[in-house]
Amino acid sequence: MIEIKDISKVYDGQYALDHVSFKVGEGEIVGLLGPNGAGKSTLMKIITCFIPPTEGEVTVCGHSIYDDSLAVRRCIGYLPEHNPLYPDMYVREYLRFAAGLSGLKEEKRHADEMIELTGLAPEAHKKIGQLSKGYRQRVGLAQALIHDPKVLILDEPTTGLDPNQLEFIRNVIRTVGKNKVVLLSTHIMQEVEAMCSRAIIINHGRIVGDESMDGINAKNLTEQFHKLTE
Repeated sequence: MIEIKDISKVYDGQYALDHVSFKVGEGEIVGLLGPNGAGKSTLMKIITCFIPPTEGEVTVCGHSIYDDSLAVRRCIGYLPEHNPLYPDMYVREYLRFAAGLSGLKEEKRHADEMIELTGLAPEAHKKIGQLSKGYRQRVGLAQALIHDPKVLILDEPTTGLDPNQLEFIRNVIRTVGKNKVVLLSTHIMQEVEAMCSRAIIINHGRIVGDESMDGINAKNLTEQFHKLTE
């Protein structure tokens, strides 16, 4: 569903991504693991057609980011690292608005389904600006999921959340990841262990590890991460 071939991104002669290649298939929840500045967000912005690569090719659900970027975007639900929301809109109003932007009919039904899935019912009557960070993340996740995308791209989705919000977001990601492609970025090994079936380790713009989570735990992953990123 996601195929990345030899992607590079160069800024002022410096490689933010250096010939990155991998594939992600349906039903996989893949953690893109690396320190800050490793190139994770840059790669996600390329996959979602926010920025072009310097070289290489990306296809999502069989569509090229060059030849059919609109089709790529229709396949993707995206939650950026800095969750962009309208603080003066009410939660339910915003999700109906998002459904309309996605071209969905029955906007109210789709918004209500997302409110149910993401546990927003107690806060749905409030303005987004009144919500805690955890509930704002739930709104962002609901927006990313509202058009039932085949691919879900999540950039640092759990950073800064309290334990209750953290566990809830993890459960939602695990649930929806059963029949989607999920690619999430993090610099926290325990988050990969808690949610992912596979970890791709990236450092200085290069892939330095690609491991299935079967038989590997957070301690092993931490040791490997530190060794590969030294």
